[in-house]
Amino acid sequence: MTDTARQGRGRRLAVLFGALGLLAACSSEPGEDAGPGPASSAAPAGQAASVCAKPPAGPATAPAGAVTVDSAVPGDLTVKTKASPPGTTFWLNPGTHRLGDDRFDQVIPTDGDVFLGAPGAVLDGRKVNQYAFTGHAKNVKIQYLTVRGFAAPRDEGVVNHDSGEGWILEHNLIQANDGAGMMAGAHQQVRANCLRKNGQYGMNAFAEGNTITGLVVEGNEITGNNTGDWERKVDGCGCTGGIKFWSVNGADVRGNWVHDNRGVGLWADTNNNDFLIEGNLIEANDGAAIDYETSYNAVISGNTIRRNNWVEGKAYVDRGDSFPLATIYLSESGGEPRIKARTDKLEISGNVLQDNWSGITLWENADRFCHSPANTSSGSCTRLVTDETQCAQPGIASGPLHEDCRWKTQRVDIHHNRFLLDPAVVGCQETCARMGLLSNFGTYPDWSPYKGSAVQQAITSKQGNRWHDNTYGGPWTFIVYETSRILGIGEWQGPPYQQDAGSTYSRTGGG
Repeated sequence: MTDTARQGRGRRLAVLFGALGLLAACSSEPGEDAGPGPASSAAPAGQAASVCAKPPAGPATAPAGAVTVDSAVPGDLTVKTKASPPGTTFWLNPGTHRLGDDRFDQVIPTDGDVFLGAPGAVLDGRKVNQYAFTGHAKNVKIQYLTVRGFAAPRDEGVVNHDSGEGWILEHNLIQANDGAGMMAGAHQQVRANCLRKNGQYGMNAFAEGNTITGLVVEGNEITGNNTGDWERKVDGCGCTGGIKFWSVNGADVRGNWVHDNRGVGLWADTNNNDFLIEGNLIEANDGAAIDYETSYNAVISGNTIRRNNWVEGKAYVDRGDSFPLATIYLSESGGEPRIKARTDKLEISGNVLQDNWSGITLWENADRFCHSPANTSSGSCTRLVTDETQCAQPGIASGPLHEDCRWKTQRVDIHHNRFLLDPAVVGCQETCARMGLLSNFGTYPDWSPYKGSAVQQAITSKQGNRWHDNTYGGPWTFIVYETSRILGIGEWQGPPYQQDAGSTYSRTGGG
């Protein structure tokens, strides 16, 4: 990245934190809308978007030319939306608005429609209706509305169910729904919403058969999601998180407070590219703060990340698993210059990680590649190969297919971060203070060209992965090449690994 680009990003961070300083930081109010349990804490002023405790109120009277929707008339919103031309503004008056009694009763906007909630306007699915807003209309805007109680099936969403393009979602309270609180479409803007206590995701950024481009997620509070505990219901489903991103090409995720979710906070899974994850406060999630999986080219900078991964990290240790499950987890992900993005690296810089269960792990599964039975992104191939059936013998054994049929953890640049850990706070010994740079010995399938130690050697020393100029406080150790190779800081910095040049290390003072 050029010096000009770095300076520009620094200016953006200064502006972002200045803007966030205007947001009040306060704990959730009591009652049925209260936030998650005792682990929750108020967001420090200037560091996070505290939205859920007191969402801003919408207009108290209908704007000029708006259609008034009456909460006393069941189905009034659906009827008036059908009867109105594209570009109509609907003002939902105070009270609880209900759709019909069929599970498929829903609102189907047309292009340019605007839905405004008055103070106290609630759209309630009563666990009867599956979806709130559906269809493929473009440039729909929804503001100041509480959406609750919808019963979307697993992997489906309540608001923008069909991933319409150009939707703007601002100042909404979307909570206590099954499935995902919302889906995402191209050029969607999600700003200053409370996404709370939804059954699976706060948002599922997925569009069937399409790549989502130009997504903005800014200034939201994302908390308490995955109330259905789906990873336990469907072992290894990888189907939860505060937000899950699938095949998103270009996303700015800035200034959000992502906390107390069951599972991962922010999870990008399968062929995402060109992400900026900047200036967020990510804390007290059961799993990783950030999971970037089988994806490309990202900047993760200026985030405060604390007290994450305590539940899942401890579970690994308790069952005797030596894998360094980390708070920022990169799995088969890295920089790829051939794919257009704002950077050709995966850069992690300027973050503060405090009292999390472990730090950053860079992992590449030697058995996971296109067309392999071990590829958990079933049916997907890399962004460099359009047809996964090409990734078979004999072609995969050599030439471009040998390199392009696998997602690679490469060109990762980790610098100018602070890693602080006090084992007494986390409740562990040294097992929670680990960095990882490793792979497994390739064994499967029998026709794989990646068997043996080839991928272990590549991720460790041949793919441009670097730690440097970081600050460490705490009993950090470093797992490299394979899970049994555990190094102290001197071995990590010395040959042959020569990592963390320019970094400082104190075994105490982690906190």
